[in-house]
Amino acid sequence: MSSEKNTWNKPEHLAPLLAALGDLSAWLLAEQVAGVVIGGVAASILGRPRLTRDVDALVLLDEGKWADFLAAGEQFGFKPRLADALVFARKARVLLVQHESSGIDLDLVFGNLPFEKEAVARAEWVEVGGIRVPLPVPEDLIIMKAVAHRPRDLSDIGSLLDSHPKLDIRKIKQWVQEFSEALEMPEIMSDMESLLSKHRKKE
Repeated sequence: MSSEKNTWNKPEHLAPLLAALGDLSAWLLAEQVAGVVIGGVAASILGRPRLTRDVDALVLLDEGKWADFLAAGEQFGFKPRLADALVFARKARVLLVQHESSGIDLDLVFGNLPFEKEAVARAEWVEVGGIRVPLPVPEDLIIMKAVAHRPRDLSDIGSLLDSHPKLDIRKIKQWVQEFSEALEMPEIMSDMESLLSKHRKKE
């Protein structure tokens, strides 16, 4: 990690978030569920540190095992945020839980797309603040951020491009183009091209 990312090694500042991440990793390992931390936490670790108050993770798990997985999460301090959390999960493919001791909210996205499966398979375990967490490779996080397409996601892409000079740009553009066409949102690809152009001008 660069010195900029050493902010993650200050447990007094990030203790609640690190506690939630540590228990999430333990939960995934205990249940032998493949997953990867995504969203603002991953962008903050792999790119430019920024404030984030919750955790997002992408996991691969058959729907028939969701109930047992949720029940197992309680021993790691995770409890559902909704009374009908599994009903919601079956509709949205997102399980909403909270890490009780830290108060950190966790959104668990159940992946099913080929890209999501590949992103989880490529995940790398990284030590952050004294704990180990599974993170996506930067290219995959950039693709996810491009698809999410909120202003903060586009800002995160800029910081990721600046932090990782040897990215597989061809792969990024290929997947972003596919999602842009599938979602019928040409702005996803055009904004990605704009960010890449700005990055090239900095080099």
